[in-house]
Order: sequence, then structure tokens, then C-alpha cells
Amino acid sequence: MIDLAMELPRLLPLAVKWAESRSAEILQTGVALTPSESQLARSVGVKYTERVRLKIVPVVPLPEDADLRAAALQAGLLGPSTHGLTLGYGIYLVEGCNSKQLKRHECRHVHQYEQAGSIQAFLTKYIPEVVQLGYENAPYEVDARAYENG
Repeated sequence: MIDLAMELPRLLPLAVKWAESRSAEILQTGVALTPSESQLARSVGVKYTERVRLKIVPVVPLPEDADLRAAALQAGLLGPSTHGLTLGYGIYLVEGCNSKQLKRHECRHVHQYEQAGSIQAFLTKYIPEVVQLGYENAPYEVDARAYENG
């Protein structure tokens, strides 16, 4: 087990770098929202829906860095039960998990990234909250779940 709170100053820059890299990959290879998906995104607060890209994947990728991967799994940020992951305007969705509920949740995270101003600003707040409060109780997650059902 990693002492996540103690390792956070070392791991957070690695997480930001990984997230920015994965976001760029999604933006290059993902698909734009359909008109109905754009409407859904606007309904949860996304301002620039034309920037959002979805990438359907067999599984959400894990960081290559062993310590970062272990920390993400331990914190519950990533793992076998992860069906979606938002990184800025890029969203990974796992094949077969393309529900409106999940899209609303992930698009709400896009809105949160927009409000934060950057991937770095979002993760600098989000990851410490997950470490301190747990994934389920982190304010950004509580907020995203509140928008899942429209």
C-alpha cells in the first residue's frame, strides 16, 4: 500500500502529464459528439460542446508509470470497474457502457474542467479530494453523480 497523502506531491505532476497526454490522444482520434450528445452535454453545463471528443475503448488505459498506476488503482480512480474517464475535453468510454447516464456524468466532468481552466488546475484540486475523502465522497464526483439522471 502506498501512503497516498505522503506521495501526492511526487505523483500529482506525473498524473497531470499522463492526463494531458491521454487527452491529446483522445482529441486526435476520438469522435465529435452527435447533435443529441451535444444537447446532453449542454444540459449538464458544458460550454464548448464542439471541443468534446469520445473514444470508445475496450478498457480505460492505466498509466505506464508503476507508482502512478498503483496509486490510481488504490485510490479507486482507475481500475476494472472504470467505465468512463474524462480528461479535459477528451472522454474515454468503455465498449458496451455508452449509456446516457454515463455520458451525463462524464460531460459534467468536462464542465468541471472548463470551470477549473485546465487539466492541471482540475487535477490539482480533484486528486487531493479523492485521497482525503475517498472517491465516492469527493465533491467533483458527488456533483457529477447528481447530473447522471438529467
